[in-house]
Amino acid sequence: MDTVAAMSAPFSAADLDAFARDGFVKLPAIVPREVADAARGILWKMIGLSPDDPAGWTQTVVWTADPGGFGPFGQMMGSPRLAAGLDQIAGAGRWNKRTTLGNIPVRFPKLPDAGDTGWHIDLNAGEEWSKIAVRSRSLLLLTLFSEVGPDDAPTRIRVGSQRDVLGLLGDEEVDLMAYGARLAEVSADREVAYATGEPGDVYICHPLLVHAAQTHQGTRPRFMSQLPVVLDPRLDPAEDTPLGAALR
Repeated sequence: MDTVAAMSAPFSAADLDAFARDGFVKLPAIVPREVADAARGILWKMIGLSPDDPAGWTQTVVWTADPGGFGPFGQMMGSPRLAAGLDQIAGAGRWNKRTTLGNIPVRFPKLPDAGDTGWHIDLNAGEEWSKIAVRSRSLLLLTLFSEVGPDDAPTRIRVGSQRDVLGLLGDEEVDLMAYGARLAEVSADREVAYATGEPGDVYICHPLLVHAAQTHQGTRPRFMSQLPVVLDPRLDPAEDTPLGAALR
């Protein structure tokens, strides 16, 4: 495939089938690595710490955020490759563009569990859900700003668990904020995948995909953003997209 074609359709048919089966897909290199490296350098300054001074790494997680979509952050959020990938997953014109990459938890190595490693799905505030009206409003993007290997606290993903969550829902609207233990139980038999990769890689995740953080066993801090990409209209399991097919 030539460069222009790759930009317009970064995912192959096999990739889209994998999303429909597994509930997530990795999109490598939405920007050149040096762009993501530059963004990470800005984030180090924002949190007031240094990559060269591990003595200052005393908190398990330090939260920051995209400072406003400028410079390398704007290049990442405005990536044509990312936009084309979202079009393939959700349908062209189906998702609302964002100007920032959202919240960015920086996870530091060899520190105690911060109490945030439970299995869950991400929700917009106030959302309720039901089997007959899957009131999902947003895809989840996990964007890597640092190298993330198996020991570097990669997000854990229960492969295919979006269908378990759909099966858990009844006909009445429910508040899934109270469903944490049930989400973990219903997806317990699923294979676990890990969101590893290089700076500039993105994972596009189904709204109902069960996932979790984990403690950092490596040596280099992990920088990763979490961004909800709002869908319009809401998800319909019958729709003819990989997003809908992932529930069938």
